[in-house]
Amino acid sequence: QVQFVESGGGVVQPGGSLRLSCAASGVTLDNFAMGWFRQAPGKEREGVSCISSRDGRQFYADSVKGRFTISRDSVSDTATLQMDNLTPEDTAVYYCAIGPSPSYFIDPRYFEYVEDWGRGTLVTVSS
Repeated sequence: QVQFVESGGGVVQPGGSLRLSCAASGVTLDNFAMGWFRQAPGKEREGVSCISSRDGRQFYADSVKGRFTISRDSVSDTATLQMDNLTPEDTAVYYCAIGPSPSYFIDPRYFEYVEDWGRGTLVTVSS
């Protein structure tokens, strides 16, 4: 069973930055994608970003492209999401997750099949 240790998040003013980190253990998949989903009150879950363990390719939702950057340390199996130029629309609970491939973060039809989730961390962007 995959276990996650999440850190980061908090409250920031619009235009500010935050960094999320997620360390995973117990991963047995040879190839997987690691990244974040988010869910704001009253809204559906959204795949934010992920990175492939196989080739390091990064994927981003259109809503965060150019503002968020994901990276991964393959030795420690830790992923980091650097979030810059935050807006109130980024306010949500962010969940670290692992899926069999980036498709599980990109295609909403596959969201429900993601089995390994962190507990989530709250990001609030407010003036």
